[in-house]
Amino acid sequence: MKNVLVLAAVLALAACSQTEKGAAIGGLGGAAVGAAVAGDPVEGAVIGGAVGTVAGALIGNASERGKCRYRDRYGRVFVDRCPDRY
Repeated sequence: MKNVLVLAAVLALAACSQTEKGAAIGGLGGAAVGAAVAGDPVEGAVIGGAVGTVAGALIGNASERGKCRYRDRYGRVFVDRCPDRY
């Protein structure tokens, strides 16, 4: 059962941008660390998750610089270099 959950999580992240992946991974990691080290596990998980989400999104966004997301007429999304602007 654990393998099915891991596979579902990996497939869900496969369609995400780097910013979205960073936010998801940072949020989960931050919640886990916050729950483990805080006196109140729930409060620690909430605070750690929020901090991890923001940090992960910022790191993921930094790796996307110079890339643009496009959507074709069929709704498919792809990433390519941004056009040069004059």
